[in-house]
Amino acid sequence: MEVLRANHILEDLEQMIVTGQFANGERLDEIRLAEHFGVSRTPIREALHRLGMSGLVEHRPRRGVFVIEPGAFELVQMFEAMAELEASCGHLAAKRISEPQIAALRATDALCRAALAANDPDEYYTHNEKFHQQIYDAAQSSYLEDLAKKLQKRLKPYRRMQLHLRGRLEQSMIEHGEILLALSQGDSAGAADALRGHVVVQGEKFHHLLNHLKATR
Repeated sequence: MEVLRANHILEDLEQMIVTGQFANGERLDEIRLAEHFGVSRTPIREALHRLGMSGLVEHRPRRGVFVIEPGAFELVQMFEAMAELEASCGHLAAKRISEPQIAALRATDALCRAALAANDPDEYYTHNEKFHQQIYDAAQSSYLEDLAKKLQKRLKPYRRMQLHLRGRLEQSMIEHGEILLALSQGDSAGAADALRGHVVVQGEKFHHLLNHLKATR
């Protein structure tokens, strides 16, 4: 039960940070958060610990936990790095993926499609995260996977929010189709390009994300 509470609190705190309900540099008080969520301090501590691992907060000895929110330029750089890591995973996965792994990817993609039909961006993100994890597994590179998963955690709240933009779920499903086609054909360059385009947020897409962030503040 405590783990489930910590998971829900973590997601809520992520959302509160990226939408500006907590300001950059603000101290997060365990007691006030426990009162806000109606829980003991144990799941709050767990959620804050995991926020620290993702980089959204910083634990300062004898001072407390403080919000660390990236600026627009840093956010662009993180998305660019994530896109290149995903592209590398796709390049390797296209060479090494098995038929059962392709079938598993298609099954996860079907769950994404069901979430789209239900117009549920958060459910879509859950299955989309698994879709990418399956590609990391197929790449068979533990070092590359560790790097990708670390940055994926850091960008999770922003990638989840991006899915709430108008038309993004539909476009994401089209991109999934391109990724699956390239992987099933063993097309390394095609898989890398498809994943890079799927993840990177730049130009008009980035402006839409920033505007959405401002609108929720």
